[in-house]
Amino acid sequence: MRNTEEVEGLDGEASNTSMISGASSPYQPTTEPVHARGVLGGIRCDVEYLKSYFGILKVVEVVLSLIGFICIETIMMCSPCSGVYFFEFVSCTAFVVTGTLLVIFSLSLHTKVPQVNWNLTDLGNTAASALLFFLSSFVLACINHNTGAEIAAVTFGFLATGVYCLNTFLAVRRWRRGNGTQRAAQNSEYTRARTASRGEMEARSELA
Repeated sequence: MRNTEEVEGLDGEASNTSMISGASSPYQPTTEPVHARGVLGGIRCDVEYLKSYFGILKVVEVVLSLIGFICIETIMMCSPCSGVYFFEFVSCTAFVVTGTLLVIFSLSLHTKVPQVNWNLTDLGNTAASALLFFLSSFVLACINHNTGAEIAAVTFGFLATGVYCLNTFLAVRRWRRGNGTQRAAQNSEYTRARTASRGEMEARSELA
């Protein structure tokens, strides 16, 4: 009996000692929550997008818009200036909006906001830019004073119009293909649900 009590006493002292040493040890397991990775933590450059038709067209559009804007900014005197101001607004807006979309798609930032229909957004931008570039280039070609800067701006404006039109055509095809795939998936799910419901009805009728 005495030996048993001594052993139990030693075990109790050992457990108390381990608890005290564990409390005073600097290497204690942390209980702080692990912070989730931020939205910007998964940013990566999508090289495949930059190599695709849409990526290449986006880069060309940004370059042409920037060159057109630089050309129109070098015009020192104009009369009337409405065509110059119109082209300046279109080229600057197209450069900013298309450049922003290029950054979003090339860094896969659009995957962080799946609530936005990015294909439709890209289609709207390319279609609007194609129309505005055509109108501004046509107006500038009609009322320009045949200076080198104006001729260069008109040339790059029509080039940008052609590239934006091609991008719009491809974007429409992609949008229609996406809608067709989504519609087919919905029809397949509806057919599967009807088949399952019909099977349940037949099973109930057999049991009855």
